[in-house]
Amino acid sequence: MTEPNPAPLVDVHEALHAAQVVVFALATLAELRDSDTESHLIRVQQYVRALCGELQKNPAYADTLTPAYVETLAGSVPMYDMGTVGIPDRILLKPGRLTPDEIAIMRTHTTLGHDALVRAEKTLGRASPLLTVAKELALCHQEKWDGTGYPKGLWAEQIPLSARIVALADVFDALISNKVYKDGVSHDRAVQIITEGRGAHFDPAVVDAFLEVHEVFRSIAVRHADTNADMQQKIEYMANAIAEVAVL
Repeated sequence: MTEPNPAPLVDVHEALHAAQVVVFALATLAELRDSDTESHLIRVQQYVRALCGELQKNPAYADTLTPAYVETLAGSVPMYDMGTVGIPDRILLKPGRLTPDEIAIMRTHTTLGHDALVRAEKTLGRASPLLTVAKELALCHQEKWDGTGYPKGLWAEQIPLSARIVALADVFDALISNKVYKDGVSHDRAVQIITEGRGAHFDPAVVDAFLEVHEVFRSIAVRHADTNADMQQKIEYMANAIAEVAVL
């Protein structure tokens, strides 16, 4: 009697890579609905690594920013803005100024992303320690050091370190990137704006680390700049989405 062939062993590293690919693919779909390209996620991941490398020199952060933590943080970056998939196109893609009611809806993307992860954990039976950072980023990346951010108005070290790091990386990239509706600012102007936000929008220690590595940010932005194809895809998507909203 012939023995059945045993089930092939699953390569753990390959399974992890496949999961990362799926997460990144889903995240790029979310970015497609917003005004960013998938290159934005790659740039933010690399900015985060650069900031962590500098912050590791600070004794106050060295114990937290272990190699394993930095890898988890960088790997969680694609999920930080996932809640935007729950925001209607009429608001997400509106070219003009949002009304107060629209701003309130837009701000729910933080809780939408966080709550989706929590619900998924409950549905599948248990919380995953590996998603702790992802949940922090989804919920807290719009919080500000001085307490004027959202959704909870956290301030200073009430804000998770992960979110304080990604907040700066995200804002820097938003400043320098060309959008369908506006041109980005120069690198030097972006550095000035980030510096002016020290102690208000941003953790002072994270800004200090940024000022040490801002030229690394410049090189990352150049190396992973949006292509003409990226921008054309974005223009076409936004034009089609706006046309659909107008018909409705």
